[in-house]
Amino acid sequence: MGTPDDILVAGGLVWNGAVAQGRDSGTITGRDPLTGQIKSEFTPDVETHWFHHRCYRAKATDKYLLYSRTGIEFIDHAAEHWICNHWVRGACHYGIMPCNGLIYAPQHPCACYIEAKLYGFTTLAPPSLTMQPRREVPDAERLTRGPTFGQIANRKSQIENPADWPTFRHDAGRSGAVKTTIQPTGLKRTWSSKLGSKLSTPVVADGKLFVASADDHSVHAIDAETGRPVWSFTAGGRVDSPPTIWQGRALFGSVDGHVYCLSAGDGSLAWRYRAAPEDWRMLAYDQIESLWPVHGSVLVQDGVLYCVAGRSMFVDGGLRMLRLDPKTGRKLSETILDDKDPVTGENLQVHIQTLNMPVALPDILSSDGKYVYMRSLPFDLQGKRKYVSYIPVQEQQGDDLHLFCPTGFLDDSLWHRTYWGYGRAWASGAGGYHKAGRVIPAGRPLVYDDKTVYGYGRLWQYYRWSTPLEFHLFAAKKQPEIVKAGTERKAVKKAGKRVGSRNIPVTRFVPDWSDDISVQINSMVLTDNALFAAGPPDVEDEEQSVKTLLDPGTQKKLAEQSEAFQGNRGALLVAVSRNGGEKLAAYSLDFVPRFDGLIAANGRLYISTLSGDVLCLSNAQGPPLSPAEQVVIAARE
Repeated sequence: MGTPDDILVAGGLVWNGAVAQGRDSGTITGRDPLTGQIKSEFTPDVETHWFHHRCYRAKATDKYLLYSRTGIEFIDHAAEHWICNHWVRGACHYGIMPCNGLIYAPQHPCACYIEAKLYGFTTLAPPSLTMQPRREVPDAERLTRGPTFGQIANRKSQIENPADWPTFRHDAGRSGAVKTTIQPTGLKRTWSSKLGSKLSTPVVADGKLFVASADDHSVHAIDAETGRPVWSFTAGGRVDSPPTIWQGRALFGSVDGHVYCLSAGDGSLAWRYRAAPEDWRMLAYDQIESLWPVHGSVLVQDGVLYCVAGRSMFVDGGLRMLRLDPKTGRKLSETILDDKDPVTGENLQVHIQTLNMPVALPDILSSDGKYVYMRSLPFDLQGKRKYVSYIPVQEQQGDDLHLFCPTGFLDDSLWHRTYWGYGRAWASGAGGYHKAGRVIPAGRPLVYDDKTVYGYGRLWQYYRWSTPLEFHLFAAKKQPEIVKAGTERKAVKKAGKRVGSRNIPVTRFVPDWSDDISVQINSMVLTDNALFAAGPPDVEDEEQSVKTLLDPGTQKKLAEQSEAFQGNRGALLVAVSRNGGEKLAAYSLDFVPRFDGLIAANGRLYISTLSGDVLCLSNAQGPPLSPAEQVVIAARE
């Protein structure tokens, strides 16, 4: 595997590099354009993992040759020096474009360095000597007090309602499980409220439902019993996930770089804290955002608010992890997470292991009470990283097992090279992304209780490089038995060249139960008495269709599957038993839940939809939901 050799002209010479294949030396050769005489030749002056050149052409400027064996390597041909940037790359075929003093890096489908590599169409500028964010910023310019400051009554003595759903995925551990009972049969459409725009998943506490409407920067409060609007608040930028409701306060971050505290009762502002080190803005996803955005769903653990501001440890001075007093907005601590190892001062890229490197991207934070987690990376409760180096995917034992997604909890792309897992480590790369799914409970989405993880994930034989994917609904122990499931052929190489192949064992985790199901599940919630799941209908068996891919009938079915996946054929809601996965009820829906948009609280289900509605389903009142007799839920052998 590799790419053709490139010829580049820069600095008066014609250059080519031995970089196309992974085994190549990396030697760069510059020749006189008239005579072909070698004028310059040098090898890399850095030690790192070298991959084959990415699937696109190299580029050049007057000063640099821009190769992409791992990310983007800036090769200063005059100084014979390599500068590696493994955390960014270009799109397949086209690659990157150096222009206007900038690097334009289009979206890529690459699974290498997945917890560190930038995503989206990104434009990067060289470091500025005059616009470096301050490392120490006075709190006086960051904290703004609102009209309700100091007026929200503290509720230390009041026990929070365990049947509420007060934060993203219910609790600090993001379990998706709640202590409430909902009768699976006889569900009714109790109320619906149209808010429009792109809605977050909801939360419910103190008799109200709270939901963020991302693109119009607003947070809405709705009466959880009736669906009537209570209040709405507009922030200074997108709010990408719901607020955390804590002791009468609605706490959330925004891409404007601030953390907000509102009265949960009337939506009035108590305080606002600028988590961003500077009030600098940029264009992002068609709107103006801070250089250091904050996810909407902030973490509150043991009376401390945790959040992270920023886009990557490698840009704009890095990330800022803040600990705030949720009552007053007072800063308790701030940790700068930049591209340097905090102990040695070396660049984080020295910790690369093949196509893996340390976590460098932010996410909605989670906590188990011992650690705070950002993707797979644990911090202590003071904000210090437990470790900096990459943890191999085989090392799934420890006191820091948790639910995480390598591309973030809010990634709703359903990209086949990523999924959620309950464990502590991940493997990146085209040959690595499937490995976690062979050794930990994995799928998308997942929910869990004290002992068991429930999920919708691919069947074990599809945790490999695969075009068709087939899925199952399952339950498995948090640390399930791992067994040998077969073998697969792997190349044997000598001196970087393939000389044959051999069989290697394939493992899988053993589920407690496993169901075939005719639903493409995108949302799930665990209650005391049932597992509820929803999503578009699954209308085609991909395993069979790939055998007759060009058949007109197969093409028609695949088109129907795509239509369903896009939300154009409604959805299905199912309830199964927790212990064995037996079907308890199934309903047809004339709407489609947004990804991870189903929650439960106080004996009711609440759903955010792709069309911008919030709905309440219950056994109490309203028109009954239509039964879905066509839903197939069958136990797998």
